[in-house]
Amino acid sequence: MSVAHSHAGPWTLTDVLALPEDPAQRVELVGGQLMMSPAPGLPHQRASHRLHNLLEQAAATAAADVEVFEAINIVVPDGLLIPDLVVIDAMASAEVTAVPAHDVLLVLEIASPSTRVTDRKLKPSLYAAAGIRHYWRIELDPAPRLLAGDLAAGAYTETEYLAGAVARIEDPFPIAFDPAVLARR
Repeated sequence: MSVAHSHAGPWTLTDVLALPEDPAQRVELVGGQLMMSPAPGLPHQRASHRLHNLLEQAAATAAADVEVFEAINIVVPDGLLIPDLVVIDAMASAEVTAVPAHDVLLVLEIASPSTRVTDRKLKPSLYAAAGIRHYWRIELDPAPRLLAGDLAAGAYTETEYLAGAVARIEDPFPIAFDPAVLARR
């Protein structure tokens, strides 16, 4: 992205939101610095698509007043993050460019080789600082597993769900699935 090479000084939220859309990479902002990651690979996209469908079906069954989105801008105190999947309050979906963290019920990241450290260490602390109650991470290797985090005392306490067993989660709405369904059959 040539814009990044000519920018002087720390980046702002306004600067990043003014960048042209680029489906080949995600541009996030943390502490005035840009973080870029390439477009996700096929296993990642497969898991994201399947989980998106599961979340939408569960939300509809529960009559939850939410919407499920892939890769949208979330404003957090230290910048702008783009989770793989997000469940937001339906009223917040009127926002066009970015959703404030207080309207986010769940963020979900799918760990990829290029994002593993960020998804395990950096993003959970930023989401927790923003007060997002639920952070889920999918690890695809060696077999799919879900780590479902609930915010308590400023950090996420995780429950692990392995492939071959049904994960049953009640909040932000009831959902049950085997993480194995997120991988290639």
